[in-house]
Amino acid sequence: MKSIFVVFCLLFSVSAWSNQLESIRIWPSPDNTRIVLDMGSAPAYDYFMLNDPHRLVVDLRQTQNRVNFASITNNSELITRIRDSKPPSPGSYRLVFELKSGVKPSLFPLTPAGEYGHRLVIDLPYQDQSRAPQPVARQATPVGQKEIVVAIDPGHGGEDPGAIGPRKNREKHITLAISRRLAELINKEPGMRAVLTRTGDYFVNLNQRSEIARKARADLLLSIHADSVANQGPRGASVWVLSSNRANREMASWLEKQERQSELLGGVGEVISQTDGNPYLTRTFLDLSMDKSRADSYAISEHILSAMGKVVRLHKSKPEHASLAVLKSPDIPSILIEAGFISNPQEEQLLITAEHQQKVALAVFNGVKSYYRQNPPSGTMMASQPTQGGTRQHTVRSGESLSLIAQRYGVSVSRLKGHNQLQSDVVRIGQVLDIPGS
Repeated sequence: MKSIFVVFCLLFSVSAWSNQLESIRIWPSPDNTRIVLDMGSAPAYDYFMLNDPHRLVVDLRQTQNRVNFASITNNSELITRIRDSKPPSPGSYRLVFELKSGVKPSLFPLTPAGEYGHRLVIDLPYQDQSRAPQPVARQATPVGQKEIVVAIDPGHGGEDPGAIGPRKNREKHITLAISRRLAELINKEPGMRAVLTRTGDYFVNLNQRSEIARKARADLLLSIHADSVANQGPRGASVWVLSSNRANREMASWLEKQERQSELLGGVGEVISQTDGNPYLTRTFLDLSMDKSRADSYAISEHILSAMGKVVRLHKSKPEHASLAVLKSPDIPSILIEAGFISNPQEEQLLITAEHQQKVALAVFNGVKSYYRQNPPSGTMMASQPTQGGTRQHTVRSGESLSLIAQRYGVSVSRLKGHNQLQSDVVRIGQVLDIPGS
């Protein structure tokens, strides 16, 4: 009889605590704090806020706690204390986060992925936006003094480690290290400036990465990653640009977001605002903007691949096309760079070394600089500076005419023709023109 009673108690305890709270991870970022509750199985939960003092209360139904609160790493200025409290019902567990200020939390579950099992994610956005980085006020810059702004996006971050190598090195650390080195090189170059989408080990939403670039009025977005496949054999760097199918889907999305169209860069937002909502004109201008962005992306990626091929092994010698969210901006040329295969043991070992990270960063920088030396945006410092030999060069791209190129550099068509000994106004794609001083 006693053994039956013990078995009954064990069965009751298992059913009462059908889930386990296994760990709590906290990821502060410039504009919010993310809390991740690692669970044994899919969480069933409720939550509410309390004031005076500010608290977030999370009730986990049918859950037993296995976390030692003293072992939790908490670098968030928002969370002052984590504790438990009396649960609302037997078998449940009440978790209390004491906060410095009130928030509007967002909670959502995540299913198992990679090294992680079931999770409950809690996002706490900062009410005081002075904590978050503010866009720099852009005053009118004299013609010829504008900087070329390059947004650098270190892939993954925070609770998203990215790919994990055979020696357990995480992609998120490699991408941040390379991105910081690349930003340092760009910031040392006169006429260029870098902006990082994340500066530490925290997660940034994929859509927000493009928004950070747009707020910085970036001329280019570079997303840095490290490739991974199940087979440990492949190795080498590659460069990716947006596929035409994804471009068409994003175009449809932007056509629906009429209130967002004025935010587009390159003057297209201003032009669209003057079309009085004409859908055909809007579609035309968005098409032109996306076509130019994708053409520029491909041209820049060719320069980057050429520079990388001189110092590191390449997996693909030509730019590849893919449907990637971080590349979808219709107004910002966007490129994803795979620095190598973290899944390859030899390349993983290279990717974690400072020497190789600097090689990759320098090659990407040289590729970007090479492109902008030949194709400096109008009104920038680089456009006003002659190249070696006292002249600038421009590589003709699809859709460009001689008159368009002359207008871009502020010279007459006749002068441009004479300087290049052209007999007609016809130019071909890939043709390199010397640009005379304006």
